[in-house]
Amino acid sequence: MANLLTILRMILAVIAIEFIFSGRPDLVIASVFLTLIVIVLDGLDGVVARALNEQSKFGSVFDILGDRVVENLYWIAFAVIGWVGVWVPMVVVARGILTDGLRSIALAQGFTAFGSSTMMQNKFFHFLTASRFSRALYGFAKTVVFIMLIVANIPNMEYFNGMTVNSFLFYTDIQPCLIKIADILVYITVAMCIIRGIPVIIESQRYINNDDK
Repeated sequence: MANLLTILRMILAVIAIEFIFSGRPDLVIASVFLTLIVIVLDGLDGVVARALNEQSKFGSVFDILGDRVVENLYWIAFAVIGWVGVWVPMVVVARGILTDGLRSIALAQGFTAFGSSTMMQNKFFHFLTASRFSRALYGFAKTVVFIMLIVANIPNMEYFNGMTVNSFLFYTDIQPCLIKIADILVYITVAMCIIRGIPVIIESQRYINNDDK
């Protein structure tokens, strides 16, 4: 069941992004709600796995895979549209590839990224990267920044198909402020992404050393 929720959130993420590119105000607004559901499902699959005793190494890896697909889809889409700089998906994707590659070395030795058999042995690093609080906080940050980017750029939807969105002109005056807030949130979220990846790089050294023996 938990793995089905992971698959569902990846599918909903694709639909939400398709809605954004549609240029239709109603579908773009619908993408906001879909995005919220996608992030909520990110936390729900873990809850379901624990409740139904479905926790497994595959589930742990598949959950991270789902995170990467969803996160990268949004950042790449936003960069293509021009809402964020191309450096954002470059950093996020590179960080994900690096940390997941290092986690695969620990996984080969029986350790997962999260859960009871986590590779994060240092308590502070565990809190920073693998704790439920840290994961929930990062999920919340992504929710806010993704939704803010969509909402802040609704008046610019004529970028997609030349349409004039008169129905949204009532808040075009505050749009620069919304975009500024969204930009700040982008920097904060990417910084969190990098900071949460550093402990994985450090902790992975013990597993690399064990692998060399």
